[in-house]
Amino acid sequence: MEAPNTVSALIFANGDPNDGPMVRRALAAAPDAWVIAADGGARVAEYFGCGVQTLIGDMDSLSADEVDRLARGGAEILRYPAEKNETDLELALKLAAERGARWLRIIGGVGDRLDQTLSNVYLLALPELNGRDVRLMARAQEAWLAYPGATVIDGAPGDTVSLLPLTGVVSGIRTENLYYPLRNEQLVFGPARGISNVLEAERARVWLQEGILLIVHTLGRA
Repeated sequence: MEAPNTVSALIFANGDPNDGPMVRRALAAAPDAWVIAADGGARVAEYFGCGVQTLIGDMDSLSADEVDRLARGGAEILRYPAEKNETDLELALKLAAERGARWLRIIGGVGDRLDQTLSNVYLLALPELNGRDVRLMARAQEAWLAYPGATVIDGAPGDTVSLLPLTGVVSGIRTENLYYPLRNEQLVFGPARGISNVLEAERARVWLQEGILLIVHTLGRA
């Protein structure tokens, strides 16, 4: 297997494939991306026809035969003990950042365990990922974090955009080209005020002064 292009990385987690247009868009955007599987995420990568270049984790979700098959196919195998502080996806994200990936897309990060799904969202805030374009993809959705400054949302008029505060208070929020505008206002952890806004143009912008927002962009009306 050829050496991976570590500038872009597709990271497959051990959740549901959640196949859909936003996932397919990510796959098409970086056909030569470094393919990293977090343990059982190798099966998700296989579902999408992506050859695993690096397998990382404690390997408790794959059989020995599956791991051996990937190794014979040229995959790098990075095995960790089951008793560790990090999840397998966390290890994968840290590895990608350590090796210089600037554009990362997580596929398979949403599953039937709410705790794991929420944890995967929180992983977007890893310090190692600061300044990198990191997004969680599922069906027709993408999610990423916005920090103080400006954030661009590219889509189509009618798309759904939700702004969710991850810190106690996110302040100084201004928006452009969203149906329900925010004008130097704040969103507070708890109330659902930032849910289900609507794009009015192909590009919207969000500015904030303090805090962290989770932006969830859904194609079409959700």
